[in-house]
Amino acid sequence: MAAAERRELVVGIDPAKDWQLPLAWAADEAHRRGLELRLVVAVSPLHDTQHCDDSARRMSMIQAGSHALEAAADWARERHPQLQPVTDLLDGFPASVIARLSEDARMVVLGSRHLNRTAEHFSAGSLVVPVTGRARCPVVVVGDAEHVTQQPTYLVVGIDGSESSKAALGLAFEEADFRGAALRAVSVWQPPVIMLHDAKAAVQAQRRMLSETTAGWSLKYPDVQLAHEVPTGHPVEELAKASEHALAVVVGRRGRGGYTGMRLGSVVHGLLHRAHCPVITVPLV
Repeated sequence: MAAAERRELVVGIDPAKDWQLPLAWAADEAHRRGLELRLVVAVSPLHDTQHCDDSARRMSMIQAGSHALEAAADWARERHPQLQPVTDLLDGFPASVIARLSEDARMVVLGSRHLNRTAEHFSAGSLVVPVTGRARCPVVVVGDAEHVTQQPTYLVVGIDGSESSKAALGLAFEEADFRGAALRAVSVWQPPVIMLHDAKAAVQAQRRMLSETTAGWSLKYPDVQLAHEVPTGHPVEELAKASEHALAVVVGRRGRGGYTGMRLGSVVHGLLHRAHCPVITVPLV
């Protein structure tokens, strides 16, 4: 199914933690784009049914999930009365369930607890890394609220010349246009350990690539105020700095296959833990 034909925004609801922040982002986005809102809780299967009776604990998890979905649907309707959220209480490992739903979704929205990398990998309730690595649609990770302290409001998009970053650029322009926000296109130049060429020429080449990459999109979205930036430093640090007061930072992610962390790429992985605004990752599909 083509991305433009997908009309559903999927939100992973975690009954064990605060879901209002990601749901607020998702409800606003569904309202803005005229999308359907699907709220999902996945209940993991029992670990060991032969040696331990976990039926009572599982029933408790199902009840907690049902209550969380009901509360979340009511909360979304209060925020936007036009929305009619669909709720799903599904069996299965949460990351696998959400990744499967992403095949027909326009976007997936998740919350984040800003765990460090080790904790993120080994936390049983963490969805951010596995879902972001496997999803077939853009994934929005909301660990902090949108920042609207600077005017005009703006989004940041990271550009490195790759096809995945070009896909991110398209979504970033679309999102900025929907919101009436400005867009800062950032291409970070990271000096090599051994500099074999003139640094000034390398930065100029990076700036030229940035201009060429964004040119067509500026024609398509003439109302979006665009700024080009080529800072020097580490991509994660510079993108996190640029997006400190942004509505969101948008980046591309690698294709399918291989270890999840490798699919994400080091920059995406780093931003998921460093950025203090919503992070939107866009797959190349």
